[in-house]
Amino acid sequence: MKLTDNVLRSFRVAKVFRENSDKINCFDFSSNGETIISSSDDDSLVLYDCQEGKPKRTLYSKKYGVDLIRYTHAANTVVYSSNKIDDTIRYLSLHDNKYIRYFPGHNKRVTSLSMSPVDDTFISGSLDKTIRLWDLRSPNCQGLMHLQGKPVCSFDPEGLIFAAGINSEMVKLYDLRSFDKGPFATFKLQYDRTCEWTGLKFSNDGKLILLSTNGGALRILDAFKGAVLHSFGGYNNSKGVTLEASFTPDSQFVMIGSEDGKIHVWNAESGMKVALLDGKHTGPITCLQFNPKFMTFASACSNMCVSILNLMIQHICI
Repeated sequence: MKLTDNVLRSFRVAKVFRENSDKINCFDFSSNGETIISSSDDDSLVLYDCQEGKPKRTLYSKKYGVDLIRYTHAANTVVYSSNKIDDTIRYLSLHDNKYIRYFPGHNKRVTSLSMSPVDDTFISGSLDKTIRLWDLRSPNCQGLMHLQGKPVCSFDPEGLIFAAGINSEMVKLYDLRSFDKGPFATFKLQYDRTCEWTGLKFSNDGKLILLSTNGGALRILDAFKGAVLHSFGGYNNSKGVTLEASFTPDSQFVMIGSEDGKIHVWNAESGMKVALLDGKHTGPITCLQFNPKFMTFASACSNMCVSILNLMIQHICI
């Protein structure tokens, strides 16, 4: 089934999970869409089965905390940042709950973490004003970039380039093979004093870049020219919360939650709002992602619950 305006308007909450005692700070779908893993400020990692619609397993990272959780290319391993003790990134085997490797280097909180879509490379951005490149097979940083401001960063869908949003006013594009030579493109945007950039994502077709903020506005850029194609607003975020925005897998729509528990959906090409959905959340929707394979998406709020929305109330996946 293809996503259309009417299909998106038909999504309803199918499952609500309340496994956590503190807010969910991140989650990630596996590449096959069969599982989703969440990280929470209660130091837990909860693995959910998307096909059966139930939690599978809960693990804990009590000593170091857990944030920005990301699946690697193996469905049973993840990397995540720490929010206690230090700012080391950790590589965990879900199978036996053992650390495979540590990635030390950042000396302030990690705010961006992105796995390459094609290999074992990943990048991280931190409040220490650096971006680091890593390889899962080595604890040593493979590349280090000192920047003029706080970065957000992400790989493109082919894993050949990565983008860095710096100081909430410019986007720089780097070739992964020659990043040390500097960016091959720089897009300077009008600075908005009312908010900061909190996330950067490419669309799956590689043509668009989505910039999310801690304010009430999103921007879509042309990934080749840097032109601002659309600015989206009209959703509630009066308290400066970091709200995750996402593309649908077909790159046709943009979604974000809001502090009143509603989910706003726009057409990425026309810029028109096409849906306003009730996520059944009582707090701000801080995490929102569409399943890469199934007609399902998940949202999570500061009130410790995850909602799974799809077209059919009876089934988690179709």
